Amino acid sequence: MNEKTKPFRWGLIGAGDIVRKRVASALQDTPGSEIIAVSRKQEEQAVAFAESLGVSKSYSRWEDLVSDPEIDGVYIATPVFMHAPMAIRAAECGKHVLCEKPMALSVAECDAMIEACRNHNVKLGIAYYRHFYPVVKRIREIISSGRLGNVVYAHCTAFESFDVPPDHPRHWFLEKDKAGGGPMFDFGCHRIEMLMYILGDIAEVKGMMTSVKLIREVEDTAVALLRFANNALATITVSHSISTRQDLLEIFGTNASAEVLSLNEGKMVLKLPGGEVPETHLSFHNPHRPLVADFIEAVRENREPAIPGETGRKVNEVLEALYR
Repeated sequence: MNEKTKPFRWGLIGAGDIVRKRVASALQDTPGSEIIAVSRKQEEQAVAFAESLGVSKSYSRWEDLVSDPEIDGVYIATPVFMHAPMAIRAAECGKHVLCEKPMALSVAECDAMIEACRNHNVKLGIAYYRHFYPVVKRIREIISSGRLGNVVYAHCTAFESFDVPPDHPRHWFLEKDKAGGGPMFDFGCHRIEMLMYILGDIAEVKGMMTSVKLIREVEDTAVALLRFANNALATITVSHSISTRQDLLEIFGTNASAEVLSLNEGKMVLKLPGGEVPETHLSFHNPHRPLVADFIEAVRENREPAIPGETGRKVNEVLEALYR
């Protein structure tokens, strides 16, 4: 069995919601991919998690997992403050790294991750999976075709009610030194990457953070104002305190506009001078699968992943500017 046909062997670090909902199944169900080891802090939980996935190896110390010679790459799905040390150590052990978003707590940590992976000749990818949404690629195609004219303004809203007690396993999302920030850091980062993919490089950033309802270390609501290199403007509004769940993308051009009421559903309306044209572009049932498949292909073809560390770094640059 040659390198391009044997399964890519993953070590999975972390067992939170995103792992149980999508990451583990993406690593197992993508052709040419398999999980051979998992890591959780508590040994009994690590064993139980491995058994639930049908995996034979479990580690209570992630340092031992990244040292395992049978592992080709690691998927890091831990709180943000652990991303950099884990990625750097994995690279030093010769492991390719696919890391959850946001990439790290700071641009400096992103730089250290990129340098470690470059120095040890391993690939580094960041899990901005919305990059692969068919509806997002369709909007990018429409803009390139000129049907919208010049893009003038884009807008994203993402509202997700979230407030958990201190003993909740997801409370770390509300601790600044572990999460980096509130909803803008957590899921606003997805929209930053998506808009950069659609509209290009960002030239100027302004932001405003507030807590309308929830008293905690991080904001509950935030707005970002972005100016792109082509002079288009965009806003991103995110909140943990709005009860109405929303995931909206709107693009307005000089000739026409496009509206996606729910990114996850892929339903879009093109608003042209002659009328409205509805389109539906469904995503994979598991949106992490295209991300995993692309990363494995990148390793086998010795190319950069679609979302490399440099892209993750650019998002963190924007986040740092917003929180300043």
